[in-house]
Parts: sequence; C-alpha cells; structure tokens
Amino acid sequence: MPFISQIDRQSDYNLVSPTTPIVIDNGASYFRIGWAGETDPRVIFRNIVQRPRHKVTGETVTIVGDHNPALMKYFDCTRSGPRSAFDSNVVYQFEIMEYILDFGFDRMGANESEIDHPVLITECVCNPVQSRSKMAELLFETYGVPSIAFGVDAAFSYIYNQQHGVCNRDGLALCPGFTTTHVIPFVDGEPIYKGCCRTNIGGFHVTDYLKQLLSLKYPYHLARFTWEKVEDLKMEHCYIAQDYASEARLFQRGVKEAEEKTRCWQLPWVPPPTEEPPSEEEIARKAAIKEKQGQRLREMAEAKRSSRINELENELHGLEFLLQQLEQVEESDIPSFLRDTGYVSKQEIDSARNKVTQSLRKAKGEPKSEQTETEKADPLASEKYSLINIPDEMLTPEQLIEKKKQMSLKSMSEGRQRLKQKRYEEEMQRERKQQLEEERRLENPELYLEQLHAKYKDLSERVDQRKRLKTNGNHSNGNNLSGGVGRGERLNAAQRERMRLLTTAAFDRGKGEDTFGAKDEDWQLYKLMSKDNDDDDEGPDEDEAELARISSRLRDLDPTFVPRLETGSSQPAEAPRIRPLTKEDFQIVFGVERFRCPEILFNPNWIGVDQVGLDEMTGVSIRRLPYKDESLEERLTKSILVTGGSSLFPGMIERLESGIRMIRPCGTPIKIVRALDPVMDAWRGASAYASASLFHTQTFSRMDYYEKGEDWLRSYQLQYTL
Repeated sequence: MPFISQIDRQSDYNLVSPTTPIVIDNGASYFRIGWAGETDPRVIFRNIVQRPRHKVTGETVTIVGDHNPALMKYFDCTRSGPRSAFDSNVVYQFEIMEYILDFGFDRMGANESEIDHPVLITECVCNPVQSRSKMAELLFETYGVPSIAFGVDAAFSYIYNQQHGVCNRDGLALCPGFTTTHVIPFVDGEPIYKGCCRTNIGGFHVTDYLKQLLSLKYPYHLARFTWEKVEDLKMEHCYIAQDYASEARLFQRGVKEAEEKTRCWQLPWVPPPTEEPPSEEEIARKAAIKEKQGQRLREMAEAKRSSRINELENELHGLEFLLQQLEQVEESDIPSFLRDTGYVSKQEIDSARNKVTQSLRKAKGEPKSEQTETEKADPLASEKYSLINIPDEMLTPEQLIEKKKQMSLKSMSEGRQRLKQKRYEEEMQRERKQQLEEERRLENPELYLEQLHAKYKDLSERVDQRKRLKTNGNHSNGNNLSGGVGRGERLNAAQRERMRLLTTAAFDRGKGEDTFGAKDEDWQLYKLMSKDNDDDDEGPDEDEAELARISSRLRDLDPTFVPRLETGSSQPAEAPRIRPLTKEDFQIVFGVERFRCPEILFNPNWIGVDQVGLDEMTGVSIRRLPYKDESLEERLTKSILVTGGSSLFPGMIERLESGIRMIRPCGTPIKIVRALDPVMDAWRGASAYASASLFHTQTFSRMDYYEKGEDWLRSYQLQYTL
C-alpha cells in the first residue's frame, strides 16, 4: 500500500548489526523509533492513521502521522478522518497499529517483511494482558521479530534522570501524558505497581477544552482552529496559575497586570485598498474619452434624427399627393379609390397628415404654436363629435346612439383635460412653495432648521394621536388615558358611530309605535352608517404625506437627524450599515483561556471527569503502598520527578509543590523537579536500557511465545536495575 509522508527514509538499516535492538516509544500522541544506544530516535511522527481515496483514480492511500497539506486537495477525506489505535493510553485497534508499525519500519529502512532485530517497546502502567498479548502476536506473527521486551515509558524516564542525578532511587514519577496521568512510586530504583495511581486527564483534554473555548468566543473564525494549531497555541501561551481564583479576579477587574498577561494571535488580514484621488492627467484623459463618446453619441443621434425627418417628409408628401388625387376623383369613384389606398374617409387621411406634420415639427425641434394647435384641435373636435350639436329630431336611431357615445367621450376628454390642468397647477404651486422655503433657508439656515424640527415633532405627535384614537377610540377611563380593556376602547371610531346610531334608533322605537321608515329622513340612517369617518381619514393622510416630506428634508439638511418610530407604522426599519472589517476583527485574544484550560489537570471535574487532580494523586499513590514507613514516605516526597509533555506548562512545579504541601503533614520535606527532557527522556532511557549487555536476559523470544503462549505474559515484568 502506498504511503504519503514528508519523512525521509533511512538508508543504513542493513549496516546495523542484527543484535542491536530497535527501541520504540509507542505513545498515544507520538510514535518514536530508533536504534538502541543512540541519543535521539531516527523517526518521529504522530500516532494517527488516515486512509482517504484519490478523487480521480479512487485508489486508497495510507497517511500515517503528519501529512503534506498541499497533497490533501487531491484526496477525499470526508469519509476517513484521523484514527488512533489508543483508548485511554491502551492499544486496542491493532489494525491501525499494524499500519503504524509498517510505516515506522519502512522509514527505518527495512526492505523485507521480517525484522531480524530485538524490539523494546513501551507501554502504559499496568497494561492489560489482552493488549500486551495482541502486541506480541502482531510483532511475532507479522514481522518475525526474534525477541521482545515491554517496559513502562514513565519508568524509563525516571531511570534515565536518576542516572543523570536529577532524582533519587526512591521517589515518585508523576507523568501527565496525552490522555492519562500516572503516578508511579519507585523504591530502590524499581517501580512499585501496587502503589500506582491513574487519572483519565491529559494534554488531549487541555487542547480540546481550549479549542471549545476559542470556537465559542470566535465562531466566525472556526475554520482557523485546527487541532494542530490549537496544540501549538496551547504549548506557546498557556500556563499554570498559582492561585486560580486570584488570577481570575485580575482579569475580571481588568487591571494593568491582566493586560500584560494577555496575548494576541493575528490572523492573516489584507487591508482594503485605499482609493487615491486621480491625477490631473487621469482626469483629463477620462474627460477626453467622455467627450469623444459624447460626440459619437451626438453624431449617431443626429443621423437617426435626419433619417426620421426624411421618413416623415416622404410620408407627408405621399399623404398630400393622395389628397390631391382625391380632389380630382369623381364622387362615385371615391369609395373604390379609398378602398385601394386603405383609408376609410378623407377625414382619416387629413388626420394622418396632421399627425405626421406634428411629428415632423417635433423631430425638427420647431416650437409649437398655441393658435395652430387650437385651430387644429377645433376641426378635429368638430369632426370627432359632429353629432353633439345636431337636434335629436333630425337624427336616426343609430345616430342617436352614436350621439350618446360622443357626448360620453367628450365629457371624459374634458375631465381628463381639467385633471391635467389641475395637476399642472398643483405642481406649479408646489414649486413656488419649495422656492419660498429655499429662500427662507438661505436667509437664516439655523432658524429654518429649528422650525423644521418643531414642525416635524408636532406632526408626528398629531399622527400618533390620531392613529391611537382610530384604533382605541375617544373613550376615557376617568384618568384621561386611552387604551383600556373595555369593548368600547377596542372599536374604532367608525364602528362606535354605527353603534351609537343603532342605539338611538332602537331607543326611539322603544318609546311607542314603531314608525321607522314612514319618513324619507329615516332612511338617511343607513347612509350615515355606511360612512367610515371620511373626515377623520382625510386629515391623517395629508399629515402623513407632509410628515414624510419634512422627514426627507431633514435627512438631507441634518446628518444627525434620526426619524422617530411612528406608532403603528408599517415601514420596515432601515438596514444597519455594514462596518468594514479592520485588523482587530482578525485578532484572537488569549486572556483567561491561558490558565483556565490547564487548570483542568488539577480540577478534572470541570470537564465532567470525577477524579482527583495531579497534586492529590501523590497522596493517593503513597497511601496505596503495601508497607507503611514514614521514612520511606519522606524519601518519596523528597524526589518527585515530573515528566511527560503536559509538564512543560510554566508554573507546573510551583503549583504542584503548594498543592502537595496542603495534603502532607507539616514539615514534610518536598522536592519536585522536572525531567531533563520531559518529551524525549522516555525513549532515551529505553535506548540506554536496551544497549546494556544484560538486556537479552529481560526479553522473551519467539520460541518462548510459541511454547508458553500468552499466559506467560501475565507474570512478565521488566527489571529496570540491571
């Protein structure tokens, strides 16, 4: 199966002696493999596997550990996410583990399927026999390893630091790892597994907690918070607070010390381009282009106008020629002549000629003559309404019907003319009013604006009051307040008027004999009931139009003007203006998150893990020792080694020391030290151990596995002091 990786393949595999063991630090976060006796592993990669398909060929590839992001655009990763072989620091997915071992041995340079070197592989404390036996079966059956040794990673780190004088032979190894945290007591250089303690909290949970907090704080930058980036931010910015409550109060008060502890991550941001004013040459060039385009358009318009004039002149000459021929035709031949020309009468030809003449004058730009228009309109009107002035006695029944139609058309035409004249007068009056207002504004702008604001306020209050009265009515509840809960207040003015008229009529009929309808005046009641308070509606319409005009005027003159929200207004609110994005919108600020996330190592119940923290685990481990000795407890607390990736947080040693002093008796000597390299000391300790001459005595061979089976692994225990 093909691998995709950026890790170079080793080339000296065949040059190493077959007796040299291969050392594997199989951690839940990283996989490290190398040769025994060396100070650094040859290959390091993340202990995850991903198997996507190629988008074109459909071929499945295996991506182990870190991958090249540039190549991922060619693969479909939606159905295959990163998978780990671990569950709480225990290997349980051996199919994924086989991919990881294949890749590790391949990067070491192994060409053959069988590995002819002894293997020392790390495991967690008190690893289940099922997991250990499956790992042995995988190494023996699949890779043909001659011999295997299992050891605890935290124990190798403690022994390595002990050899360098960092810690004593008696002490505690506190290892906050990726998914779990272990405490292992050491007596005379050997781990006491009966006193071990484990908590299901580690660096994975800190990273996940930080990712959740940042995602909630900055949801619009969610795609930026990848696992790898949040892991880097955690290791770069997070720290352990000595007193979480007092540290949180600093950020709550926002003092200067909190500002100094705040960090900022600037995301990529490109400022919007600033529009520079055009130069004089650019303005002149654009003006020349615009003038050239305008000249071209004018030439095109002139050509079109000339063509139109020619067409109209030809049409006019044709109509005049037609009229001249019509005068020479005899009366009996006129119908047949008109039938050939397509016209019905001479009047229709005259009307067409007049229309063409008007169009021609309009095309030539000649001014209209009112006298000419009137002279032409009168004969046209007399021809169009020729039967109006003729008495009815002189008309036939068909002509009477036609006369009624002409009268109706003439009245409608006159009405349209009057309406047009009225609109023209209103427009002229509006222009004169606007001109007067503009003169007033120019004379005293401040006074004009003040009067405009006062008028707007008065009109808005009047409109609101009328709308309330129209909805709730004029009913008063005794306190001059409207809008009560009675039925009279829920009816509008028109409905209350109808109820009053009906009540009055019923009261009058109840006095005696019912004589309603005997008089013509009684039927006027229905006309009154059919009205919808027209008088009430006319005023608000004019006021609302004036209010809209003044509001528009104020928007133009006063930039600080904010229109009031009228009661019952159906106009939608103005959309908020979009603020352009700035550099601050692409900044991720770390404040309380810097110490809040690592705090779960001491308070796991914050994320729902009902277990003790790091400081309390030491007391639990000491109490679990099979023998009670005060001097031994003092020796253990005098040499506490902190190792593992999560021990790199600043302030970890001081916080652990203050927490352990609170649970130990007063005066107990406590010394806490950090490993030389909390991340790599486990592999280096295993490398030094595998390079010892007596290492072969701590392994079990493939023949032993075939002969004794996995039950022999139950009692297998590595001796760390050779």
